[in-house]
Amino acid sequence: MVAAVNPDMFVGAVVDRIQNALYQRVHGFKRRQLVVLTKAVVLYARHQKNIRRSIVVLVCIGLLSRLRQMIKLTTSQRKLTDAKSGGPRQKAQLDRQFFENMQRLVGIAIPGLLSKEFGMLVAHTVLLVFRTFLSVVVATLDGQIVSSLVRLRGREFLVGIAKWMGMAVPATLTNSLLGYVQTMLAIRFRQNLTEHVHAKYLANNTYYA
Repeated sequence: MVAAVNPDMFVGAVVDRIQNALYQRVHGFKRRQLVVLTKAVVLYARHQKNIRRSIVVLVCIGLLSRLRQMIKLTTSQRKLTDAKSGGPRQKAQLDRQFFENMQRLVGIAIPGLLSKEFGMLVAHTVLLVFRTFLSVVVATLDGQIVSSLVRLRGREFLVGIAKWMGMAVPATLTNSLLGYVQTMLAIRFRQNLTEHVHAKYLANNTYYA
């Protein structure tokens, strides 16, 4: 005697088996992804300095290649211009006359050590140094955050994130002040040079052609 098989029970058993097989495959795939991600984070934490140096080297190589292409393009355009004008133009040289002209321009743009321009230049330099210090601190915090994440230390990770977010305030202020001081310096330099030209060549409505 062969027992009768319930079709509904048979179909249900087959569906359960298929679902279990799919779940095991998907679960195993997610687990493999997590293992690969963990290994990648650990590898980055161990070789962080070398990876950053490699990235810097690659960026420098790319910039040098781009600069070389720009130099070739500029040279070809200059040759074409010289051919149209009938001869090469006189090139600027770093000679004594160049440095004397630069000294005159600096003397006009910055009247003295007690002038506003010199003070703004000093402030700009101080802000640049402070931004470099902030960059070093942020890089150190990045390393600490990655290290605490790899070692599964949640408290250190949260503290590092809080410090990193706190550094955003002085970094933002420093960048804004740098942009403001740089813009004001450019305005003051242009104003001093324009006033010098007006006082020397355009005084009393006298024009020289």
